[in-house]
Amino acid sequence: MKNKSLAAHLALFCANLIYGINYSVAKDVMGQYVQPFGFILSRVIGATLLFWLAHSLFYSEKVDKKDLPKLFLLGLFGVAVNQLLFFKGLDLTTPINASIIMTSNPILVLIAANFLLKERLTLSKIFGILLGLTGALTLLFVKSDFSFGSQTWKGDLMVFLNAASYGVYLVMVKPLMQKYKPITVIKWVFLFGLIIVFPFGISEFTEIDFHSFTPKIWFEFLFVIVATTFLAYLLNIYALKRVSPSVVSTYIYLQPLLASIFAILMHQDTINWVKIISAIMIFAGVYLVSKRSS
Repeated sequence: MKNKSLAAHLALFCANLIYGINYSVAKDVMGQYVQPFGFILSRVIGATLLFWLAHSLFYSEKVDKKDLPKLFLLGLFGVAVNQLLFFKGLDLTTPINASIIMTSNPILVLIAANFLLKERLTLSKIFGILLGLTGALTLLFVKSDFSFGSQTWKGDLMVFLNAASYGVYLVMVKPLMQKYKPITVIKWVFLFGLIIVFPFGISEFTEIDFHSFTPKIWFEFLFVIVATTFLAYLLNIYALKRVSPSVVSTYIYLQPLLASIFAILMHQDTINWVKIISAIMIFAGVYLVSKRSS
């Protein structure tokens, strides 16, 4: 059990490391080469093909027909609404506003898990989430300007609804993880997500000029599809089979920290006591949320 738990935490760390790197990678592709909804459709098409191919090569597990409506809802909340609202919201607000609002995700997951899965609301989990939240917000507030107001409220609301949607997905998918293998669940989630996303993204997808892609843009475009979408979703759902939704969501607090570490390694930022203290709070928060109650 300890080895499985360690593997789950390693998977979550790798998934959030990918997300941290993705902020630097995706911005080169977005806007100039691919429009937001066209990018989402590209991601979902590519990931769906990879999930179904991987499943057909290694497994033959089928799902019960009665579970298909649940999988459709997971595709709606975990892929379509999640990604469409985030990208549209990001277009109407600032990146720092979006980053701050996304830190609400673990709190929303903790509340949803308590109601839907009857997951215990222990003092350790509550304090861990608040500790991680404090560390993440400290990093975000110190390094960037933020402004919540009438000009950004629509985008801010969309990002918040995106966080809530992904929270619902994490909680709803957990029971199916006990019944099927992770890749069996995720291949259906993405297929239904693709069906929902398709009418929103097809117009911008057909406008993509793939001939204009340089080798660097091709690498970044494929990184977002293979790593950020296919691999990160697979790592998250693999971990979700072994740990609670609250633990999975709490790892989001690592993203601003990993982005800072990446910037330091690239000599774009410097280390200071604020970053060190924030890192300690984030790791302590993750530990408290993942700690099993006696």
